[in-house]
Amino acid sequence: MRSSKVHLILQILGLMALIMLSIYHWDMLKGKRGTMCVCVLPDSLSSLLFFLSYCDLNMQAVGYRVWLAVLQQRQEQRKQLLREMCGDRVTSSDKQRILANMPKNKLANLIVDDKHGIIYCYIPKVACTNWKRVMFVLNQTEPYQDPMNISGDLVHVPNTFKLLNSFPLPEMKFRHLPELEHYTKFLFVRDPFVRLISAYRDKFQRKNEYYYLNFARDMLRKYSNQSNPPKSVDEAFASDLRPSFNNFIQYLLDPRTEKKEPFEPHWRQMHRLCHHCLIEYDFVGHQESLQEDAEHLLRILKLQDVIKFPPSYDNMTSATWMSDWFRAVPLEARRKLYKLYEMDFKLFGYGKPSTLLND
Repeated sequence: MRSSKVHLILQILGLMALIMLSIYHWDMLKGKRGTMCVCVLPDSLSSLLFFLSYCDLNMQAVGYRVWLAVLQQRQEQRKQLLREMCGDRVTSSDKQRILANMPKNKLANLIVDDKHGIIYCYIPKVACTNWKRVMFVLNQTEPYQDPMNISGDLVHVPNTFKLLNSFPLPEMKFRHLPELEHYTKFLFVRDPFVRLISAYRDKFQRKNEYYYLNFARDMLRKYSNQSNPPKSVDEAFASDLRPSFNNFIQYLLDPRTEKKEPFEPHWRQMHRLCHHCLIEYDFVGHQESLQEDAEHLLRILKLQDVIKFPPSYDNMTSATWMSDWFRAVPLEARRKLYKLYEMDFKLFGYGKPSTLLND
């Protein structure tokens, strides 16, 4: 741990040196511009404009290199944190063996794109629909169409993508698992509590027959004193009856929930979906820096000129709303919820929400 901290400090110092050098380079360019102006003015206006354009391009290039260094540094910090949290007690061969023998349903979130050498582990409520749109388009012929032209419903249809768990077990063992290192493996994560708010808003504040019948009715019955909840989502919404956010938290904390079956993927812990300590991911994106991280990843994949990541939508759940959402949740329940998702907070560098846990 100590050596990794020293390494991180050295990386930061190196980045600072790069920025200082870039500023010096920028100043030198400005100095050259001033000197050159005196020389070229008598010549022609077109020559002057050409030189000024050249200087601007150089300054843009310097700015881009600084920006790229910052993004690379961010990735190294995120991946280093995963390595430190996971430790090195499991060897590479052991990881492959564990993955090869893992039940197939536990590998259901790993999308494989052999054409571009990509493996994407999707996490519901973390830009999942838009990244699936990108993966769908990449499986079509060039020139690639705009991912936003792809229906969000289409990319969630079963069997739309080739999944790692779709390969026969021997092929998984002897072909794909040893070759994982040759693929660019990536995922995007999000503040765990904000992700829960987003899941609740999406599945229980909107009409969704499946989630009403399979989850909401049970929540109303157990935690909202509704002995006979409406039998359809239309009836429930007509009566303005739906589980509260606190009911949802009660459901998550109820030992009977996990005992019955694993958490539904929209609120299952992120580390349980993508197995971060068994698969060494090459890129860890954050929802909080989604557009910047998406652009960086597409450059790494050399796809920045052929495809664009869809822009974020305005209705995205914000971390600033957290205190409002959790106001009705008792303090003890908040603390238990943190324990339930603590590994996600720690693995992905999200700070402990002290204001919610110390009221």
